Formats: sequence, C-alpha cells, structure tokens
Amino acid sequence: MDSAAGGVFTAEEVARGKALRRAQTPWALAGRLVGLGVTAGLGFSAAGAGLVDGAGELFGGSWAARVLAGAAVLVLLGEAVGLPFTARVRVVRRRYGLVTQGWGGWAVDVLRGLLPALLLALAAAYGLYALIGWSPHRWWLPAAGAAALLVVALSFLYPLVVEPLFNRFTPLAEGPLRSALLDLAERDGVPVREVLVADASRRTTALNAYVSGLGATRRIVAYDTLLATAEPREVELVVAHELGHVKHRDVPVGTALGAVGGAVVVCLLGLLLSWGPLLAAAGAPDAADPRSLPLLAACASLLGAAAGPLQCAVSRRIEARADRHALDLTGDPEQFIAMQRRLAVANVSDVDPPRALQLLFGTHPSAARRIAAARAWRP
Repeated sequence: MDSAAGGVFTAEEVARGKALRRAQTPWALAGRLVGLGVTAGLGFSAAGAGLVDGAGELFGGSWAARVLAGAAVLVLLGEAVGLPFTARVRVVRRRYGLVTQGWGGWAVDVLRGLLPALLLALAAAYGLYALIGWSPHRWWLPAAGAAALLVVALSFLYPLVVEPLFNRFTPLAEGPLRSALLDLAERDGVPVREVLVADASRRTTALNAYVSGLGATRRIVAYDTLLATAEPREVELVVAHELGHVKHRDVPVGTALGAVGGAVVVCLLGLLLSWGPLLAAAGAPDAADPRSLPLLAACASLLGAAAGPLQCAVSRRIEARADRHALDLTGDPEQFIAMQRRLAVANVSDVDPPRALQLLFGTHPSAARRIAAARAWRP
C-alpha cells in the first residue's frame, strides 16, 4: 500500500495524516473505553440500581418516574462522561485546521444532538418497561418487532428531521455542475428529487457529499467546502460513488439489516435479563423493575461494541463496491485518483493506517487501497 500512497501523496501529506491519527486516536479510544467502563460499572453492580432509585425519588418515586428519570440520568451521564474526550479530539482537529466552529456553536450542536437522543431514550424506555410489565416472560417478542420498526422509521425520518438540526440546505444554483450531477443520476437510473448544498463550512473544512433519503425524499447533498475547492469532475466522481449506494440499494438493505439486527439485540437482551445471577448483581429483583435499566444499557452497549468490527467490515465492502460503481459509471480512474487525493489531503486522513485500527474501526477502505483499486480497474 505504501507504493500507492507514495506515488500520489507527498511525504509531508502522508506524515501529516499519520500525525493527526496518532494525536486523536488515543483520546477517541479512551472515550469509548471509559464510556463502556462506566456503563458496565453501573449495570453490573448495585450502583446503577441506586442511581435509578435516587433519580426516581426526585420526581415522586413512582414506577413511571423511576423509568423516565433513570433513562434520562443514564443518557445524560453517558454524554457527560464522553464530553471531555470529544472536546479533546476537537482541540486536536482544530490544530490541524479541520474545525472552523467556535466552542459556543459546538455546545449548541451537543445540545441539539442530545435532545432527540434523550426523547428517543425516554420513549423507548417507557415503552419497553410497559411491555415487560405486561408480559414478563415474552416481552422481547413485541419489543423486537418494535425495535425493527423503529430502525425503519428513523432511517426515513433522519434526513427530514435530524439533518436540518445541524445544517442549512439550499438548492444548488442552476448551472453546468447541477446539470452534470442530475444527468449523472439519470444516466445511472437513479431518481433524484433535488441537488442541495449543506453549509458544512460553519463547522469544518472537511469535504464530503452524499445521497440522502428514500423514495420521494432522495436528494444529492454536497458540502459547500467540496464545491468551493474541488474540480467539477471530482465532484461528479464523489456523487457517482454515492449514487452507487443507491444503485445497489445500500440504504434500504442496510435499513433492513439494521432492523433485523435491532430485533436480534432485543432478543439477546431478553435472554440476558432473564438470568437471575445477572439481575442479582445489578440489584434488580426482576427485569420488570426499573432498577434493571442500567443492566439493560450495559448489555446493549457491550453487544454494540462487540458487533462494531463486523459492521465496519461490511461497511468497507459496501464502500469498495460504490467505488467500483463510480469507476464503471464515469470510466475515469485518473480523476478518481485525483478525487481521492483531494479528499484525503483536505480531511487530513491517514492514507494507510495500521491494519488493526482499520479492522476494528475503519468504515471505508484506506485512501491507499482505493487508489490501488482504481489503478487496477478495467472497463
């Protein structure tokens, strides 16, 4: 891989990407580990049960108060534990010119992200414990179906509800680039409703584009940073990659797999919360007691962490397939390589990261692998 990277990037660009990775990765990993540690510490001991009881007493001590207050405290505590590490990563990225937003704007973004997460957690916790109370031994069956439906609903609603919380979207002005992008989608047989520009420059200098939404909500979205710095042909290649995700139905297939995964996780949680010794360690008499909330959160977090490398492996295969689609659609490996170079340099990416990190956390092939694939591509 070094030869691919060395032939396209300068030694300084390669070194800069590695330096950023070395500077931010320890903080990012520490944040994950500390978050998991705190969640597990509360879930597998009576400390979590005491936390739920204490929070519930502040609001009257009823069953509903303990469920809702306990869920809120767990969400807020998780955010508070991870915040210092996230802030430190932000400091590092600002040092490399990737962050343009001030601390005040960042704090507002944290709150914007926290509010929907908190509302979702409260609704999910209340519904789940209502199901457990209704059917202590079979609750996981309807809960698994509800989890699957929730994944599908969130996939559809995310571009309509969540994305506008963080970015303003304006239609791309009429002109050659807009026409070229719409023609590209039409040639690919992908219906696209509109081409939008996201004001990403308020937060970052990183470059990106994506195709968002399902069916009637589908649109091409390009960062204003990409449009301001990349050549039109490079923008087309980024969009061609994103069209590959649509062409191969990656969003609906991913949503379906996510729905199945959510249902499976709920079934596993049902199995774990029926194990007496685990409940006893958590200080909960049974799964229906709100004091089992921290145990539920700990098991869900650990299952999610265990599934992470598999999800990354699937994601890398999907991204590699979208790269091949972009090459097949445009027939332009030279510009594809130029686009990969621009993205890697602008995003200060480690173009050839250590294999262990790539296997555990890499959601995309490295820039070196993508360039090597482009060089090996044939019509």
